Amino acid sequence: MLLIVHPDNPGDRHLKIITDCLKDGGIIIYPSDTVYGLGCDITKIKAVDRIAQLKGIKREKANFSFVCHSLSHLSDFTRPIPNPVYKLMRRTLPGPFTFILNANNNVPHFFQSKKKTVGIRIPDHQVPIQIVEKLGNPIMTSSIHDDDEIVDYLTDPELIYEKYQNLVDIIIDSGPGGNIPSTVIDCTGEELFIVREGKGNILDFI
Repeated sequence: MLLIVHPDNPGDRHLKIITDCLKDGGIIIYPSDTVYGLGCDITKIKAVDRIAQLKGIKREKANFSFVCHSLSHLSDFTRPIPNPVYKLMRRTLPGPFTFILNANNNVPHFFQSKKKTVGIRIPDHQVPIQIVEKLGNPIMTSSIHDDDEIVDYLTDPELIYEKYQNLVDIIIDSGPGGNIPSTVIDCTGEELFIVREGKGNILDFI
């Protein structure tokens, strides 16, 4: 199913269709402030497995992150965050950053790395934010790669639909997506470590 959803003001009817799908274990392709992503409810292990299969990787070896709707929501899934890191997150979120944090027991074990860490995003985009608010759980996120060697990520929702219409349950069209992923920062050590440089420049906020 292709759903055309307004990027700034997603309608309640569309949000209900999407969240009902996720509650039933469906998987979606959704927009964000960076690239379009594959997503599912983090509590639906079969949906997580479907996404891992689509990506051609084993769930146990995947570096999936998930989307929360706010800092207070995020803190439900992490161990206490050091004050300097929390202040940095307040300055940067919502925004194009993924923070790797120490996970608590609310995070399903299949999302945790061997170090008991988890990547968390709060994108600056109303569609995923409102989906997560309505759903009540975070959604898993994994970016969509293109087959083109020059273009890393699919940005055109119509092309995404052509490729994935038989592989996912809902594709959300909120206009063209970006082609630069989020910046990933590991906050679990004594010093911050930039795992991947992406759209956000974390040095502007430190």
